[in-house]
Amino acid sequence: MQKSILIIGACGQIGTELTYALREKYGNDAVVASDIREGNESLMASGPFELLDATNYEQIENVIMHYEIEEVYLMAAMLSATAEKFPMRAWNLNMNSLFNVLNLAKDKKISKVFWPSSIAVFGPNTPKENTEQNTIMEPSTVYGISKQSGERWCEYYFKKYGVDVRSVRYPGLISWKTLPGGGTTDYAVEIYHKALSDKKYTCFLKEDTKLPMMFMDDAIRATMAIMDADAEKIIIRSSYNLAAMSFTPYEIADSIQQHIPEFKMDYEPDFRQQIADSWPSSIEDSKAAEDWAWKAEFDLDKTTKEMLGNLKK
Repeated sequence: MQKSILIIGACGQIGTELTYALREKYGNDAVVASDIREGNESLMASGPFELLDATNYEQIENVIMHYEIEEVYLMAAMLSATAEKFPMRAWNLNMNSLFNVLNLAKDKKISKVFWPSSIAVFGPNTPKENTEQNTIMEPSTVYGISKQSGERWCEYYFKKYGVDVRSVRYPGLISWKTLPGGGTTDYAVEIYHKALSDKKYTCFLKEDTKLPMMFMDDAIRATMAIMDADAEKIIIRSSYNLAAMSFTPYEIADSIQQHIPEFKMDYEPDFRQQIADSWPSSIEDSKAAEDWAWKAEFDLDKTTKEMLGNLKK
């Protein structure tokens, strides 16, 4: 089926892989990648690309009109660790980009929107284990506050204007194809690179900090699955909990040592520890399973095999 799709923030960690996956499914020309800067060579060569500022309504509207876009995936955001350094810039980017896209959908210029939320919507008072879909949300980071606000606006635009907006709360994401972009869970990507290059890694979180994580292939599958589902199956219009695995830095180091026995890890917690401490350690995602048949495929050991195998190449 022919679609016309725009990805805003296509050069980021998720955006890059999402662009490849959507182009593979719908054809290269059907998926327009865009970002404020150019992406890597293979992304740029694989299909149409537009330089685009996610906070500029007119730029987005022009691209949508030019390519007759039907669906927008808004992946542009300033992530948790970076956002703490630039609070107002993060708020401006994370919120205004969302309003731009929601308003274009409200005015029937596009028919469907994907917007990613995050486990950062939860806060220090949220129950830590098996965090439920509906629970206490008192985020204590700029990123989390912007994502929680975004969820409320998504649901508002759905109820008030009938905007078909869909969202998942990503856990920490692990990928060998792209480098992380300034998040608190970035250690779980860096550690594999360092294990291969240096046989040692200094972690910026404490060894027993357990966080929900996901291999990127699962995250991309979930993103495409929720967008493919029939509209009446998407009951939750704020954002769905999404889970795969939870582990600590100690456990990921142990998993790597099964393949690289000489690998050593030490710990120097920094400001990101406080952010991690405010997040759940595991997530309950039965609503996503129930409504649109979500199920993760990767656990920690499978992820470690996949990461080390591909990074070696």
